[in-house]
Amino acid sequence: MDNLLTALVAAAALVAVPAFARWWLLARRPSLGTPEDRATFETLHTTALAAPALRRGLDAESAARSLPHVRTLLGAPTVAITDTERPLAWDGPGSHDDVADLMRAAIDSGTTRASGRAIVAPLAVEDRVVGSVVVLADDASAGLARATTEVARWMSSQLELAELATSRTALMEAELRALRAQISPHFIYNSLGAIASFVRTDPERARELLLEFADFTRYSFRQHGEFTTLAEELRSIERYLVLEKARFGDRLRVVTLIAPEVLSVTLPFLSVQPLVENAVRHGLESRAGNGTITVTAMDTGHECLITIEDDGAGVDPEVVRAALSGQNPSASVGLANVDERMRTVYGNAYGIVVETAPGFGTKVTLRVPKFSPDVDAAAP
Repeated sequence: MDNLLTALVAAAALVAVPAFARWWLLARRPSLGTPEDRATFETLHTTALAAPALRRGLDAESAARSLPHVRTLLGAPTVAITDTERPLAWDGPGSHDDVADLMRAAIDSGTTRASGRAIVAPLAVEDRVVGSVVVLADDASAGLARATTEVARWMSSQLELAELATSRTALMEAELRALRAQISPHFIYNSLGAIASFVRTDPERARELLLEFADFTRYSFRQHGEFTTLAEELRSIERYLVLEKARFGDRLRVVTLIAPEVLSVTLPFLSVQPLVENAVRHGLESRAGNGTITVTAMDTGHECLITIEDDGAGVDPEVVRAALSGQNPSASVGLANVDERMRTVYGNAYGIVVETAPGFGTKVTLRVPKFSPDVDAAAP
């Protein structure tokens, strides 16, 4: 009997110990935060949900997608998003007729207006009113008016980012057109001259070069997308160098060192080829004898490091500085253009770096982030 009693006590202890351990762990578990902390988290989470739609700009689709989150932020029975004339999305009882005059007053003045149950706060992009946020509530209190104003300011900042992205794309397209106009006449003239020199002496070679020329120009003048992959850019460079070798013969030697893992990296269209052309024009054409151009692309972890180096004549660093600043664009084919586009896409830290001196050749380096959400989304 004593043995049985001892066994029962031991069994009870085995059950009780895990239960006590669970209680002790739960009692010691860190708090999930104060009510204020949780409210802050919920607000930040809601704004994060609304932001992507607003980054597209202000239209009916973006308004409809962001409106539920804006209504959650304001906690009002009725919330609407409008342009300068009419509602783009409306959620809750009421109609545009109820607030038409107040909406016009807010848009014309560029300030929040409240009257009775209604509050209207303007949406502005660079001091230009583009729409409004409308709130209808049983109690249009001063606190709700303040909240509506702050939400409208935050929405305006997202719309400004959308317009900045659109402007950046337009700028890149303009710069790309300028680059094509700058490079094309020089290259076309030299390439056709080289091809013509083989028409009688080596018709088959002339035919092959003409096909290379057609493929190169087809890539260079394509009309879709401001981005490409490094692999595509290198294929275009290979065609370009085949044509230049036809002109220079054994004077031109090319070395390429490419890490396979960076071939899929996305980068601005025609951002490497102009630098190679620059090396040929200013490195080889301006000196007697043979010359070597080395193109490398290495994986450095988060970035792809691309260098174009020649052992040619080199140039005064002040001339390069003037070219990059736009003071002397004729001094370098596309150098300033590529530098400006890299900075536009990735930020000022990603401008090209040029190392040169008279008689010591030139080395141009550019860094390309291997992962960039905005670029990847815009890539073909």
